[in-house]
Order: sequence, then structure tokens, then C-alpha cells
Amino acid sequence: MKKTHAHLQTQPFQPGTLWRRITEQAACARNAGALHSISSRCRYLEDGGIRFAVRILPALALKQALRQVQAEKKQAGQHYNPFLPPERDLSVAAVSDTHLAVLNKFNVLDHHLLIITKHFELQESWLTQADFEALWRCMAEFEGLGFYNAGEMAGASQRHKHLQVVPLPLAPEGPAIPVQRLLKSGAEISTTSLPIPHRIVGLQLDRRKDPAEVVRWMLKSYLQMAAELDVEAHSYNLLVTRKWMLMIPRSRGRFGPISVNSLGFAGSLAVKDDKEFEMVRQTGPWRILMGVSRQDAKGARFTGGID
Repeated sequence: MKKTHAHLQTQPFQPGTLWRRITEQAACARNAGALHSISSRCRYLEDGGIRFAVRILPALALKQALRQVQAEKKQAGQHYNPFLPPERDLSVAAVSDTHLAVLNKFNVLDHHLLIITKHFELQESWLTQADFEALWRCMAEFEGLGFYNAGEMAGASQRHKHLQVVPLPLAPEGPAIPVQRLLKSGAEISTTSLPIPHRIVGLQLDRRKDPAEVVRWMLKSYLQMAAELDVEAHSYNLLVTRKWMLMIPRSRGRFGPISVNSLGFAGSLAVKDDKEFEMVRQTGPWRILMGVSRQDAKGARFTGGID
């Protein structure tokens, strides 16, 4: 029997049920041909104390071709939006009155979740309290890395506002988040050795904490980091775990042919073939990340923590 999604607009998922919903819907979507998982080979490069995971994605050409189709539709005056409405077979659950959880149609990592606004908002708009409420509600359900690509300059491929969460670990080998090794942590994140302009805030979030308090702190920290880095709404990446939140200002979306989004700053890059992998090896992952970040921004500074 085909799974119904009539409840999505009105019934947010119950706590403790999201992971089951994700895995069940992924199986349904795969069987229906709606989910196009991109196979990859994972290779590793050591650079600056980090073992970067570099995924080689031959099928990335297919995804780029589909994006070209979308661009052509846009140029032809057709306002194509895959999230409005989202595909029925990819829809997981309502997260809140304002957001839905859907599967990433072209996923490299299994169970890659998109948190989309129910009504159209630009990806190049600031995150709001409602966005953080939806993000935290999902992140409280399983260990994952949340992130936001603020516009095309930050690696976003869709104009409709969407946050993302991928389960950990990010790669088969090494730490769950490769860049974690450069985040000096005791009771809370206090400093970093990242060689790029950024801000980081220690969160130490606990699922038992009052969700309203968690969201309040996340929004306050986000706004403070954005102000200190003097970023615009379309030019930064945001990475979020239960322990820290990291913001990186961006100057461009690509380094040559290589597109970089938030996952790159977590230590996970993607290339479409061995030639591009060789380019990453010769250039160095950190040099690539420095090349797409905004170098005129001020360096790192710890911005606080939550008790």
C-alpha cells in the first residue's frame, strides 16, 4: 500500500519517532524510484592536522545536468521549485507549523534530511527563530551535523530556504566530523586552530534542556556571530552540532570547478572525477577552503557558551 502523506501539513512528528520515519520513507522512496542515491568512492587527504574525506562522485554529472534543466526552465519563465510542493515519496514529516522534513533526492550520505519552509522563502534570507526551532527539533532526534548554505555563494543549489541535517559519521574512517580535531574542547568549545576566518560558539546542548531555551541561545549566538563577521545574508556557511555552532564567511561558491558547501568546512569535500581529486591533492584542501572563504573577515574568537 502506498504510504499516505496527508498528515504532513498539520501533524508534526512525535518526539522519538523521526529516525524511524526517515529510514522507512527512504526505503519507500528508493522502491518508488524517487530517491537517487549517488554512489561514491571515498579517498583521504591529510592537510593541516585534518584527514579530509574526499568523495569522488561520477554521478555528479547527472545532478549537474538536472540543475541545468532547472536553470533553463527558470530562463524560460517557468518558476521551478522542487520543494513547493515537495515530492510525496520524499516527504518524511511535518516538523512544525512552518517547516517540513523531506529526503534529499540526490543524496551522497544516507538519510540526508532537508528541513524546508512550508511556504516560499529565499535561501538568501536570514535564519529565524522558527528555523532554529525546526532545526533543533530534528537534531534532538539523532546524532547529526546540521548546516545551512546561505545562498549560491555558500554552495546552495536551490532558492527555496532549506536547512540540512546529515547523520554522523561523515565518512567510513576517522572521527565523526574530521574538523573536530582542531576544535579545542574541554567542558565547552573554547578555541580553534582553523586557518580560516570564522566564529564558533560552544553550545553543550542537551535533549533534556527546555527547547525554548535552546532555540533562544542558538538564535542569539547566530546573530552575534553574523554581526562580528559582518556577513551578508547570502554569503556564509553555518554548521551546527549539539556541542558547537560554527560560521564561516564566504566570497565565492567554487574553487575552479570544485563546488564547496558547508560540509567542506567540516572536512568533507566532493569532486566529480579523479582529475578533480588530483587538483584537490595538489592544491591542498585548506587552500581550497581559504580560497572560497572571505579573507578580509576577522579571525576566530570564542563567543560564549550555554550552561
